[in-house]
Amino acid sequence: MYFPEHSAAFKKLVEGLRGRSVAVLGHMRPDGDCIGSQVGLTRMLRDLGVEAVAVNHDLVPRILKDFVGDTPFYKAAEYTPPAGTVAACVDCADHARLGPKLRPMFPRPFLTVDHHLSNEGFAEHDFVMPKASATAEVLAGMFFDAGWKPDAVAAQALYAGIASDTGQFRFPSTSPRVFGLCSELMAAGADPGTAAALLYERESLGKMRLLRVFLGSLKQELGGRVCVGFLRDADYQECGAQRDDAEGLVDYARSIDGVDVGVLLEERSGAIKGSLRSKEPRYGMHRLAQQFSGGGHACAAGFNLPGPLDKFYPQFLAALKEHIRTVDAGGLT
Repeated sequence: MYFPEHSAAFKKLVEGLRGRSVAVLGHMRPDGDCIGSQVGLTRMLRDLGVEAVAVNHDLVPRILKDFVGDTPFYKAAEYTPPAGTVAACVDCADHARLGPKLRPMFPRPFLTVDHHLSNEGFAEHDFVMPKASATAEVLAGMFFDAGWKPDAVAAQALYAGIASDTGQFRFPSTSPRVFGLCSELMAAGADPGTAAALLYERESLGKMRLLRVFLGSLKQELGGRVCVGFLRDADYQECGAQRDDAEGLVDYARSIDGVDVGVLLEERSGAIKGSLRSKEPRYGMHRLAQQFSGGGHACAAGFNLPGPLDKFYPQFLAALKEHIRTVDAGGLT
């Protein structure tokens, strides 16, 4: 059993949905774990006799489209739920992350499956496992615990979710359980080579140009322990890049020798999107993000705020310095 404390209750809830309509929802600006989890749960529900579809506020990112297969997937603006539809949320740290259309459409989701430390529960039934590497890990584990085998498309999507949220199995959240589950997903049809090629070897020229801009913006703070990079609205247009091309760029800041925390601050139509990454869980990036109404994981978190970036940066830097001092003093455990 991968999740013995939760799987029986999860199986009972899911089996009780047979014959009902379910919208499987993910967070805005979805990543690999979000899309993989939506595809995995939607297909498993349909295999079990549940009328399920996946719905997201945003379009599926270009590099993730091949993981969707023939899964029914809708953008929120084009979706009208049948009467009596309930929501199952995956990889969504809080209700607001569903987006402005889906949140009022489903004010009280039926089910949440997640792994974010900052998730305090917002559904009727919450399955939040912050020690798991990915929501896809949680779903795959509970599927196998229940005796359900995902089809090949679902297995590939769940594998991609785990691979992306573990940084290709490099992050501290990678565990023996992760490898055990990936082995079972491979037996169900997941192909690691194909998944890696789809995730990491199809970058657009626009993203490469955006990466050049990001690398050129890097600045080190706190004696080199923190590295911060910036992207402006104009950068995307000048590079011919899309918004989702910024995915993963913050990892370049973290990867520098001697850097403990990498940061990407983006200007988005007068608002700010922050991405925070650390090499060790003790830095508690989710705690720092919470200061700016965000959340996430110990090593990976983010936030969204109104306001001009230039005015915000001194405030952010002061909070970051204080956060690092607290960590150095043994706090935030």
